[in-house]
Formats: sequence, C-alpha cells, structure tokens
Amino acid sequence: MRLSDPEAAVAAIVAAHADKAIARDADPEACATDGSVYAVTYAAARRLGFVPDDAAVLASAWVRRTARLGFDPRDWPDDAAQDFGLALPPAPFAPCPPELGLYAVLPDAAWVARMAAAGVPTLQLRFKHDDPARIAAEVEAAVRAVQGTPARLFINDHWRAALQAGAWGVHLGQEDLQTLSPDDIATLRASGLRLGISTHGYAEMVRAWRLGPSYLALGAVYPTTLKAMPTAPQGPGRLRAYARLAQRLPTVAIGGIGLEQLPEVAASCVGSFAVVRALVQAADPEAAARELMRRWQALRSGYNAGLTDPR
Repeated sequence: MRLSDPEAAVAAIVAAHADKAIARDADPEACATDGSVYAVTYAAARRLGFVPDDAAVLASAWVRRTARLGFDPRDWPDDAAQDFGLALPPAPFAPCPPELGLYAVLPDAAWVARMAAAGVPTLQLRFKHDDPARIAAEVEAAVRAVQGTPARLFINDHWRAALQAGAWGVHLGQEDLQTLSPDDIATLRASGLRLGISTHGYAEMVRAWRLGPSYLALGAVYPTTLKAMPTAPQGPGRLRAYARLAQRLPTVAIGGIGLEQLPEVAASCVGSFAVVRALVQAADPEAAARELMRRWQALRSGYNAGLTDPR
C-alpha cells in the first residue's frame, strides 16, 4: 500500500497521538522516504519521540494493522498477536496473579519485613551490594521476613541467591537479562520462580514477551531521581498504549508514582503499580501503604464500573 500524501499522513498521526510525544527524543525533521506505510509511520514515530528501535517495531506493527484494517492515522497498533506478531512461548515462566496490587520496591530485608507486616501484597528486595555473602544473607533474611504472610517477594537482580533462598520470584532489568545464558534462562524457568522484566518501550517489550515472563514492568512513567534512567519518562499516554498491548500479561507501572499520579495510572488499565519513594520516604510508611492501597482499589473499582472520576 502507498499513501498519496506521505507528509500529510505523518502530520495526521503526530497530531492524533500527541499524548504519546516525548520532546527530548523527538526528531522534528523526520520525513517519510516514500509513501509506504512503514516509511510514513516510522517518521511519525520519530517525530513523536520514539527512539529508533521502538519506531522500527511500531512501523512494522502499523504495516500489519493496515493490511488488516486499512490506514487510519487516528488508529494505533495494540494487538500483540496480529500487529506485533507476538505469541507466548510453549513453556512460559510460572504465572503471577493478573493484578499484583501495591508493589513496594524496598532497599533491605528490614523494610521487607515492615511492609509485609503492613499488608502490602507484593514486595521487591532491591539490595545493592557487591559482596556475594552480604547479598545472600540479605536475600535469605527477606525470604524469612515474608514467611507466614501472604506477601509475594521478588528479588531484584540476584537470581541465584533468590533461587537458593526460595524466593517467590525474581525481577530483572534489560541489562541483567542480557547477561543470562540460555542455560541460565532454562534453569530459572525450570525452578518455578516467577520472572518480572523491566521494559522502557516497544522494542524491549517485544524482547521480554518472547521469554514468556510472569509480568512486565512498564516505565519509568514519571520522572524519578532514585536511579539513572536509560530513557525519558514515558508518560501516561504511552503507559496506556503499552498496557493495551500487554493485556495478556500481568503489568506493573513503575517510576515516580505516588498518590497524585494514581488516577492516571489506574486509567491506563495497567494491572498494578510499583512505588519506592512514596513508602520509604514517607513520614508514616504504614499509613502511606494503607492509603495507596485504599485509593488504588477505589480507582480501579470506579474505572471498572465505567466511572470517570471514582472517589
């Protein structure tokens, strides 16, 4: 298919999807090299600030969607199988509940114990240290801390220690994932550990999807100062698009989320949300956890009932 006015088509896509724009990464001079759907949609994605890898994935998805439905600049690819060619592998990782609720990312085992006692349903130990013995001890302490509670505990990065200690799951970033050999991945899959994977855009979502993870973390949604982020904040517009694409998998929004951001996050239909500062920097972390959980439940119930401003 060839579009008769490529520049008008690019401009129409950009205008229709301004909620997904990231100015920092945008190429305002991007132009379609020809009238093909791929060239037009790649140029539009670059003007919207999708990085080149994501723009290429999106453009290919637009080609498939246009072949099925025709070209409409107001449309947006969101069908994992038909637009993106994605299917879960025959042996995916052990499943998670569709909604993980409040997901607290915590610096040490003492915080894990505290938030498990407060009733937070999903916890992640993000313990940064170089000493393997210290890492193993902290992971073991965190696993002990959730015993006898309903809390689900994920271990960030340290998957061997998590396996040894009997954690519920592990969470890996893209760089950590790239260090794993096929044998490592097979070991993780066979262990029964749940696997969560960080993603920051379409290309990373596609790579993670093909492993059959237990959930996808989507972000960073809002600015965060707690760690250096490889990508710009993705914003609520992109979060909505990512959540629609990944609806067959549990999803967790992460990055700069607190009470103020919860309405936009809940409106995206993402399954869960992760917080760091909203708990560990709160004057009363237990009270903060209760309010986050109460507000999330009210928002999700309201949106599921078709309300626009649930209280």
